[in-house]
Amino acid sequence: MLPYGRQNVTEDDLAAVTAALRSDWLTTGPRVELFENDLTRIAGAPCVSVSNGTAALHTAYAAAGIGRGDEVITTPMTFYATAGTASQLGATVVFADVEEDTANLDPYAVEAAVTSRTKAIAAVDYAGHPAEYDELRKIAGSADAVLLADAAHAIGSSYRGKPVGSLADLTTFSFFPTKNLTTGEGGAVAALSSELLQRARTFRSVGVVRQDLRRPDEGPWFHEVHEFGLNYRLPDVLCALGSSQLRRLGGFKARRQHLSRRYDELLAGVPGLRLPTTRDYVDPMRHLYPVRVLDGRRREVFERLRTAGIGVQVNYIPAYWHPVYEDLGYQRGMCPNAEAFYAEEISLPLFYDLTDSDQDHVIEALRTILEN
Repeated sequence: MLPYGRQNVTEDDLAAVTAALRSDWLTTGPRVELFENDLTRIAGAPCVSVSNGTAALHTAYAAAGIGRGDEVITTPMTFYATAGTASQLGATVVFADVEEDTANLDPYAVEAAVTSRTKAIAAVDYAGHPAEYDELRKIAGSADAVLLADAAHAIGSSYRGKPVGSLADLTTFSFFPTKNLTTGEGGAVAALSSELLQRARTFRSVGVVRQDLRRPDEGPWFHEVHEFGLNYRLPDVLCALGSSQLRRLGGFKARRQHLSRRYDELLAGVPGLRLPTTRDYVDPMRHLYPVRVLDGRRREVFERLRTAGIGVQVNYIPAYWHPVYEDLGYQRGMCPNAEAFYAEEISLPLFYDLTDSDQDHVIEALRTILEN
């Protein structure tokens, strides 16, 4: 089965991990800081590494002080964790609809959803295409809310010449194997302010602090916990893999862009198919290549491609369709653009090692299904 996504691991990656395993530090060691510094250069803002993308979201919301009584506006066109981690902190999630073409959070829908309780606006860079951060920044500023970017798909992308990671108050990344680079499992939080960064660092480190102690004279071993945190640390072994992968990020991006252009060119004009949009001022590193299958044929096409050995995927089920939100009273029909997108979307294979000939096989199979 040709997968829709797959990691690329080289001998250099293996050597980096082996060196970490043979060192004195498997976790909480020097490779963590090295990886965070490497990420900072890419993201355009200081970064804190965490154990996975969901942990990054939880950490970012905690750093922003999200809690009971607060409202978080976000998109339903995402993996449920973008909303779920805010809910776990006691916030009320308000789902705003997406743009009809990009499937990113619609600033107009966000503006209509703002109330006096809005504490955060969380956009998702769907498929690697950055959201409309200029408009979202204005809305967040007017509402005195934190702007958060879930950039799980988008490391390496840029918006109006600025790297993803420097566009929102807090940005979260995921390094799952199918993403643009991998640490196996892993993630990170980027923050524009030193206060938010320190709060994120403390939360991911079980809440432990060694400065500004209430009892500073206990001894050099002493530490305190002032606010609850969790152990979301990313170990040196995986940070070593991440630093090695980051050195190839430019090559990863070039290959994904080449494959995306080939899909654009070779699928243009295929009946019953709608291709993804790219705004002129965006330079995306696509994690997904999402097409829309029209005329109610999505399930048929999905199943026939799978039968042909092509591992397409659907990204995503609208978050409020999940029973955990249905049971809280969220109802289908809330976000018609998101639901229309979901009803038609299929993600075609897109990863660094996908060959042109394998891609040609995907294209031919899809064309054959749709043209007959």
